[in-house]
Amino acid sequence: MENLVQTVTEVNSAVNSFVWGMPMLIMLVGTGILMTLLTKAFQVTKFRHWMKHTIGGIFTNKHVTAHTAKEDKSISQFQSLCTALAATIGTGNISGVAAAIATGGPGSVFWMWIVAIFGMMTNYSENVLGIYFRRKNKDGEWCGGAMYYLQDGLGSYPGYKKIGGVLAVLFSCFCVIASFGIGNMSQINSIAVNMKQVFQIPMWLTGVCLMALAALVVVGGLKRIAAVTEKLVPFMALAYVLGTLVIVVMNASRILPALGIVFKCAFTGRAAFGGVVGATVKDAVTWGMKRGVFSNEAGLGSSVMVHSNSNVKEPVVQGMWGIFEVFADTIIVCSLTALTVLTSGLVDLDTGAMLTATEKTAMVAEAFEMNFGKFGAWFIAIAVLLFAFSTVLGWSHYGAKAFEYLFGTKATIGYKVVFVGFIVVGATMSLDLAWDLSDTFNGLMAIPNLIGVISLSSLVYRITANYIDRILKGKKLEPMYSAFPEYQAQEEAEEAAK
Repeated sequence: MENLVQTVTEVNSAVNSFVWGMPMLIMLVGTGILMTLLTKAFQVTKFRHWMKHTIGGIFTNKHVTAHTAKEDKSISQFQSLCTALAATIGTGNISGVAAAIATGGPGSVFWMWIVAIFGMMTNYSENVLGIYFRRKNKDGEWCGGAMYYLQDGLGSYPGYKKIGGVLAVLFSCFCVIASFGIGNMSQINSIAVNMKQVFQIPMWLTGVCLMALAALVVVGGLKRIAAVTEKLVPFMALAYVLGTLVIVVMNASRILPALGIVFKCAFTGRAAFGGVVGATVKDAVTWGMKRGVFSNEAGLGSSVMVHSNSNVKEPVVQGMWGIFEVFADTIIVCSLTALTVLTSGLVDLDTGAMLTATEKTAMVAEAFEMNFGKFGAWFIAIAVLLFAFSTVLGWSHYGAKAFEYLFGTKATIGYKVVFVGFIVVGATMSLDLAWDLSDTFNGLMAIPNLIGVISLSSLVYRITANYIDRILKGKKLEPMYSAFPEYQAQEEAEEAAK
């Protein structure tokens, strides 16, 4: 068994290094830059608009939070956001940020911000395309995601039908496998490690209990997942944000030095690659971007699969929820985690050197314990439990939709059973292997998805321009709701009836 694990680790390490090479990172950020330029920096220039119609809409627009009818297979905009955030606000926000700082240095935080700023428009574009190319399955449930805009979007170009189909299948295969990594084993492993360290609970016991809980929710389908995450996500996010804010305020004198070391380590390091790029810089860039993607998932094409189930008709409206998702996940939650670690004395703020021997993923727990005593460690253990478990619930839907694309709707029950069973495996496996597998299949998922977004970038531009002209400038134009005439006509009829 040990030889098998070692072989898997070595093979995965080689694939991981290839997938997460500099060309991949350039492609990842480059896609966000491209979409930012095409939409005239929508995430910045229309900041007030998308904030008003996302988080602001929760308090002013009943349609945003209103539950759909029992027979309606779609979910509300707020439920789609909570389910997407359940999948993104996970161990990447706690363990992932700590791991990035420990491995790539404080400069990693800067590159997480860069990924987030441009990733907002990547996630926006994915959601726009997801809504535009979604269709309903035989059970009346919306199906959307990278596989559909690869098949029907890229595949609609002359001579690209087979290429679009192949990339759609590859994306779905990678997504199914990734759901067991980023969406299952790495999350469960982080829970088990924290529970053992703080409460001395055996890792296998944690795995068995979580498997039983997950089975009750996952097998119930999207409606049940959305009902749970709608209540869990706001509570856990608010509690964690308040906890980190208290620590940062308690160590307010270290905030500016902490920010200073982030920028210093982002651009300085010993010479490498012919003296052009420092090795420290390379580590900071690589780990910052990898953990940034692990956290907010912009570029993976994952969260679009739940956003596509929203009862919204405007692709741009759901795209704006995608912007907010990345903003909340990385700019707010991950930044507060980083400041918590950096201001708590675990890192030398003059050199960036680590001052703790604690396992990198447990650094946040140590920071909380330093500031709140034993209660701090308990708080983080519970936070990791809630964050990571909600991520498992969200990713079970992503993997199920990808499995449905490959094998049909009825086959998804088999996937769900296997997915739940792997929770015990995740609780007892090697921590490093769990993270490495997640990184590898994250990257493999991103490749076909980014090809799809780039190839359809002009369509995203047209849909965005159409929305701005109609909604913001008051021009009378035909809306661009769907690629399919029957759905377009249905949406237009419902709009006219209102």
